[in-house]
Amino acid sequence: MAKYLLLKHYRGGPTPVVEFEPLDRWAPDKVDAHIQYMHDFAAKLEGTGEFVDGQALSPEGTFVRYDGEDRPPVTDGPFAETKDVIAGWMVIDVETYERAVELAGELSAAPGPDGKPIYEWLELRPFLTEAPAVTE
Repeated sequence: MAKYLLLKHYRGGPTPVVEFEPLDRWAPDKVDAHIQYMHDFAAKLEGTGEFVDGQALSPEGTFVRYDGEDRPPVTDGPFAETKDVIAGWMVIDVETYERAVELAGELSAAPGPDGKPIYEWLELRPFLTEAPAVTE
């Protein structure tokens, strides 16, 4: 089994197939349907033993970094200065890369504000299973 991270973005990634308003502008019943699709998808994967975890994230965030001994951390925000702001994530544990791609494609079909699949681009990233080789 290999673990993969499925990342949902508020914005960024390849050009969307379907243009739609941000989630906070959808009708409440359409937001509920979108979220229910993701819950149902996770429940299906719990049944097959392929679901590990998943969470939705707020669009607000802060970058934080170490600034030296006895100094407070440096922050920049509250908004990330990047085109890719993560909306949420799901961790899956599957037998093959092909299965991970299949599941990411299925999750991409979550309904949008018109009730039809949004064909959302998801970022699929494998977990690092061993330290990368160091070359000089």
